[in-house]
Amino acid sequence: MSAAFKYESTSRGDCQDSTRDDVHNMSGKAPDAGQLEGSGVEMDIDSAENMSALGGSRLEQFQDTEALRDLEEAIEYFSRALALTPGGHLDESTRHGNLGVAYTHRYRRLGELADIEKAIECHTRALALTSDGHTEISRLHDSLGVSYTDRYQRLGELADLEEAIECFNRALASTPDGHPDISRRHDSLGATYTHRYQRLGELKDIEKAIECHTHALALTPNDHSDISRRHASLGVSYSERYQRLGDLADLEKAIECHIHALALTPDGHPDMSARHDSLGVFYTHRYQRLGELVDIEKAIDCQLRALALTPNGHPDISRRHDSLGVSYNHRYRRLGVLADIEKAIERHTHALELTPEGHPDMSARHDGLGASYGNRYQRLGDLADIERAIECFTHALALTPDGHPDMPRRHNTLGVSYNDRYQRLGELVDIKKAIEYFTHALELTPNGHPDMSIRHDGLGMSYGIRYRRLGELVDIEKAIECHTRALALTPIGHPDISRRHDTLGVAYALRYQRLGELADIEHAIECHTHALALTPDGHPDMSAQHDGLGASYALRYKRLGELVDIEKAIECHTRALALTPIGHPDISRRHDTLGVAYTLRYQRLGKLADIEKAIECHTHALALTPDNHPDMSRRHASLGVSYGERYRRLGELSDIEKAIECHTRALALTPDGHPDISGQRAGLGVFYTNRYQRLGELVDIDKAIEWHTHALALTPDDHPDISGRHAELGVSYSERYRRLGELADLEKTIECHTCALALTPGGVWASLQTLKKLSNILPAHWH
Repeated sequence: MSAAFKYESTSRGDCQDSTRDDVHNMSGKAPDAGQLEGSGVEMDIDSAENMSALGGSRLEQFQDTEALRDLEEAIEYFSRALALTPGGHLDESTRHGNLGVAYTHRYRRLGELADIEKAIECHTRALALTSDGHTEISRLHDSLGVSYTDRYQRLGELADLEEAIECFNRALASTPDGHPDISRRHDSLGATYTHRYQRLGELKDIEKAIECHTHALALTPNDHSDISRRHASLGVSYSERYQRLGDLADLEKAIECHIHALALTPDGHPDMSARHDSLGVFYTHRYQRLGELVDIEKAIDCQLRALALTPNGHPDISRRHDSLGVSYNHRYRRLGVLADIEKAIERHTHALELTPEGHPDMSARHDGLGASYGNRYQRLGDLADIERAIECFTHALALTPDGHPDMPRRHNTLGVSYNDRYQRLGELVDIKKAIEYFTHALELTPNGHPDMSIRHDGLGMSYGIRYRRLGELVDIEKAIECHTRALALTPIGHPDISRRHDTLGVAYALRYQRLGELADIEHAIECHTHALALTPDGHPDMSAQHDGLGASYALRYKRLGELVDIEKAIECHTRALALTPIGHPDISRRHDTLGVAYTLRYQRLGKLADIEKAIECHTHALALTPDNHPDMSRRHASLGVSYGERYRRLGELSDIEKAIECHTRALALTPDGHPDISGQRAGLGVFYTNRYQRLGELVDIDKAIEWHTHALALTPDDHPDISGRHAELGVSYSERYRRLGELADLEKTIECHTCALALTPGGVWASLQTLKKLSNILPAHWH
């Protein structure tokens, strides 16, 4: 099972916007150069005031035009004003504060770390020069809190976030009831509580955030210029709580808040673009929960509007491209239209190109582009795409500072991409790296964090994949343990709850195939049934849930032989196929699994129509699988099995020739070291045995023994197929013994079947089959 990429969108919080109101002494017309002439200390003070006024004028102009030149001039004027202000002057604190605000703006525009360091230094000096009880003390605490928040978002140092919360709490405590800034103080504090929740996962922080934003909204008059911003901030907090607890009411409130925010934002307002963008993100969340196609269409529509409203050169232009790329990815996974994944790559590429070196979002840009390459790889199988994905994720990780809240996510996405490359190339080092990255991601995720469940789930999938390769029982036990924890940590009603049941069901099915414990396949069916019941109609996962349940019914059928189980399996796989759009990346897999189920029913009832349907399904699956796709070898192998079955029924020589041809191609496409390599060789051995039985060519039985010997050598001693490998090799030796009469072949035949019998776990049916083969051989020897 391949892991799906998950995208998250977070708001930086409206505490950033407070810088717009924090420049003091800007009223009045700015003086011209002729008014700045003079000399002496008195003239210096005069000049400082004039320079400060000029700086304020330029900063206001920058806020309106976003022209970087205005901001550079503002910093220059504020710096001159400060230099001309004597130590101890009444306005010295104000001068530091104004310069700090300007540095904050430049940091957000260019992402230069030095600017936010200077901003913190300026605000700290301004605060130190201001006595407790001063009318500006609240504003100064607020400005310093904003700068600490910015540095936290850049470096991820928890100490900065704690400083920001302390500053905002002090700012709020020193702001009297009824003060015009009281609403903004609550809003800024709520934003930092949201940040700390995103870092530590403490539910109380998001509750405090909602409380703060609710107060902020209640204290803001309906006609206030910040009313739309208050609705938007509250919506962000509700969205975070929804992602933690899965209560759909929270998501609906988030959408409602942002719809209000958008309606209250005048045309042409600088926040209009951000409003559309955030609303698009929340529609994406609801799409992921309910699977309503209309929501992802609304998300794309909102984000297209947001992009259209964002001027070239605007600091948020790269973020707009990034958000739109995420939504295109989601629609691609729903409808399978290749154009969407191409658009996603295009948007993420633009986002990366438009992000300056050193910008705090640079890591996220690489991450988004890597996810899109990963999705295209899963569709087309072009090895270059998974290599690009790994490269992007590696850059993203390298650019993420230790302790940053996104650090666990960076490890997690690298784990996903190494999983994908392992499944393509079969290099054991890749699955080892995947487990290593998933383990780091889990270790770096704090207890109680909302992502703890997905961390366990990702690690569990990697253990399951390694189990398929090495057959180590401990790996499937760890997989079940991880998936069980993931499920326990996922609240009822959470959008991922159905996936948790699904992946746990897959792990139980794998252990059943190893140990043969009937309880495991019953658990698998129960898990997949829950997953299906918890998936809303129309949800993009509905097809996969039917497919998983069908696979489990097929396994129980093979154990108990109950015809109803294979009928249910075919029904599930048929529904899965019907729910998978043409062009979807899983469409070939749906045909393949349905073909397997038809083959099983054919083996039970012997109806020729079933094996014909199986061949038809496998032929479609092969035709729909792109060249170089990692599943191409399996498609050839599945089709070969069906041709082999029809050959045994009708005896048409062309069918066994096709079976050998298919398995030969499958083997040629399977890299050395791949977990399927032993199965491909064993399959070829079976078909060469079949052709030998038809044509009597000694070379065919020699090839059969050769392929079975290779298959056995590549199968670990504790692998679930080890018994079958010995038995198949024994059959081939038996055939050659009957042809040549060499006693050595008979001895090897007995040895192989004896090993097969000893290695058959508890399953009476399998043991009886092995004994039957022995009984067919020994009388000939005694005679």
